[in-house]
Amino acid sequence: MARLLHSLPFFVLLLAVAAAATLIPAVHGAVVGDFRSSRVFFYSGILIAIAAALIGLATRSAARAESERRILVALLLSYLWMPAVLTVPMAELVGTTRWINVYFDMVSAMTTTGAPVFEPARLADTVHLWRATVAWLGGLLIWITALAVLQPLTLGGFEVSSEANMPGGIDEGPGQMRAKTPGDRLMQQAGILTPVYVTLTLVLAIGLALSGARPLHAVIHAMSTLSTSGISATGGLEGSGAGAAGEVLIFVFFVFALTRRSFAAGLGGFGLETARRLGRDRELRIALAAVVVLPTLLFARHWVGALEVDDLANAGGALAALWGSVFTVLSFLTTTGFVSESWAEARSWSGLQTPGLILVALVTMGGGVATTAGGLKLLRVYALYKHGAREIDRLIHPHAVAGAGRLGRRIRREGAYIAWVFFMLFVLSLAGVMVALAATGLSFEASLVLGLSALSTTGPLATVAATQPISYLALSDAAKLILSAAMILGRMETLVLIAVFNPAFWRG
Repeated sequence: MARLLHSLPFFVLLLAVAAAATLIPAVHGAVVGDFRSSRVFFYSGILIAIAAALIGLATRSAARAESERRILVALLLSYLWMPAVLTVPMAELVGTTRWINVYFDMVSAMTTTGAPVFEPARLADTVHLWRATVAWLGGLLIWITALAVLQPLTLGGFEVSSEANMPGGIDEGPGQMRAKTPGDRLMQQAGILTPVYVTLTLVLAIGLALSGARPLHAVIHAMSTLSTSGISATGGLEGSGAGAAGEVLIFVFFVFALTRRSFAAGLGGFGLETARRLGRDRELRIALAAVVVLPTLLFARHWVGALEVDDLANAGGALAALWGSVFTVLSFLTTTGFVSESWAEARSWSGLQTPGLILVALVTMGGGVATTAGGLKLLRVYALYKHGAREIDRLIHPHAVAGAGRLGRRIRREGAYIAWVFFMLFVLSLAGVMVALAATGLSFEASLVLGLSALSTTGPLATVAATQPISYLALSDAAKLILSAAMILGRMETLVLIAVFNPAFWRG
């Protein structure tokens, strides 16, 4: 079986996975009595499976020069055409909308953006499960390709440190062997990471169900947390029924979007050594600083702004406001976009009706390298911070010699330079998307929020960061196509696309 899978082209494997994925909503529909949805997903799966088989037979004997470059191109093209395939069952079930809306929703799901295109009440539970499943598989695809393809090419954030054997890489871990070809590495990482991904999702789903959430909502929110898509069948965590206990569980599982050290070693890698690495992890330190500093500022503003000084005795309201800030800050830092049930109390406590700039800054920072989170990535932010701190220190002590070893020097110098280049490319990409959106008639604020939500793959940002919630469904077709391209650009990252279209990259 492994040899057969290895001989198939990348896009055929994606088609086969998509065909198998339709069984999840098909079985759910049959169990809950939604037989129409069950039949649509089952028949769609058969059609996709037949197409995968025919294309696989036609291309199996074709000689292919396997390389990371070809896989990157195949991945880029897959983000363009796979959503069109995934629209087949959803377009049939929604029915009362145009195809462009369903395609935009599937691009959003596959890139783990999770833009809420349709009102939750408009879609059946089986369709909600399908959207979450697509996003969940998109997150798994990112995990696998980042460690199997981007790491050997020192792209996707790995260029900051550029170590040959990064923790969690292909050459580390019990029972792992060096894989020489990209196909071998893809299969190897798929075998290591898929059980971890599935196990973590099941554990979180069971925990949410025990916290009081409906089983379907528990599964969807677990999938959305691990994939950082923020997709929900209830429009958010408020209607899930899990309450504060469910938020605490989700908060703990956000760590898998902050650092690859939390999962890359496989199921056998969770131990004392992993805990030590997490304690020294640079990305976790930056995330911890953001989670401590920003909620503290929002919480302290209650007294600095002299809002309701009589609330000093309202300990319950204070704790709710503090928790709402902490959870929402980490949620948007991981580009998930879940909002705490206590977020309204947090906004009221801080006196800020819409702390949009704070959320915009958080999604711009993003999560960890080789995780499902988007944004600039915390390792790049850390490199820029260390470089700035070193430059300030040199102004005070010109002849000082910095420590931190070879890796620390690499991050402060070459790593910071590359991180700055990526930051400028990100800003230029945002400017281009904003100009294109403005040409469709959108305001500056709407263009900024929508552009950042797409490039950082944080779809729910548009509903909470702007003064008034922005409706994706109300956008023009041109704006939806622009945002679709921006979501793919944000998922693939600018440096990866430059590498794909660079002739020197292909000659290397």
